[in-house]
Amino acid sequence: MAELTVCLSFDFDTMSAFVFRGQNTPTWLSRGEFGARVGIVRVLGLLVEHGIRASFFVPGYTADSFPDRVRAIRDGGHEIGNHGYLHEPPAQAAGDPEQERAVLLKGNDALQRAAGVVPAGYRSPSWDLSDHSVRLLQEEGFVYDSSLMADDFHPYLCREGDQINPAGGYIMGRETDLVELPVSWILDDFPYFEFRPGDSIMAAASQVYEIWRDEFDYAYEHVTGGVFTLTMHPYVIGRGHRIAMLDRLIHRMRSRTGVRFATMAEVAADAKPRLLAARSAGAGSPMAAS
Repeated sequence: MAELTVCLSFDFDTMSAFVFRGQNTPTWLSRGEFGARVGIVRVLGLLVEHGIRASFFVPGYTADSFPDRVRAIRDGGHEIGNHGYLHEPPAQAAGDPEQERAVLLKGNDALQRAAGVVPAGYRSPSWDLSDHSVRLLQEEGFVYDSSLMADDFHPYLCREGDQINPAGGYIMGRETDLVELPVSWILDDFPYFEFRPGDSIMAAASQVYEIWRDEFDYAYEHVTGGVFTLTMHPYVIGRGHRIAMLDRLIHRMRSRTGVRFATMAEVAADAKPRLLAARSAGAGSPMAAS
């Protein structure tokens, strides 16, 4: 087993999130277009240089708008996962599970049309699942989700049926068969780099390199068999000096003995039998209800 597995993941949003938020003027939309015109080309080129297969979560709107780019991802040997259709956060589906299911299926259909793929994984837009999401993902045949944050470097099984119970403590639901590959805002490029009116950091790439490097080093030194997942967006990380920073980070990762790069689907396929066996043996998450 590798000492540490690195998953490079990219949310290929293009214009979808801007359209969903009603930011439909040309300048807003051109920011998303940069991801398809420039960013994805640089990302795919960097992955070729390093011989790395990565995971791309693609909204159906991107697949319908730029099918050639989605096919280029597929033809590079990369994984393509579901990321909704118009970057709709499931938690904003007005509590309607069938509306949420319809968006899932619409995203799947667009990926099938563009690249003939059936996604194994799902990442919720804005990382905001609803109370119905875990059940729907299982019913629609997904193997894993990558939207939650209850761990940093260990896959775990998603739960359903949690109860908040403000008056008497949080009550954990039951573990399902859906694998969670956890994420974190600290390992996402958007909060550091993306412009948001009235709320922008616009960090230097060197600062982000330092944070990501130190998180990687901690995982490598302290979490044998762990999984280190980065979340990036071609229209964000694809700026010249940022893609150079990512190149530098990959070089550092590759210099460490026992580090492998894998797609998230590969990690989930490896983790699922172990997690299910541990649950059957009564050695699952201590936080989960029996």
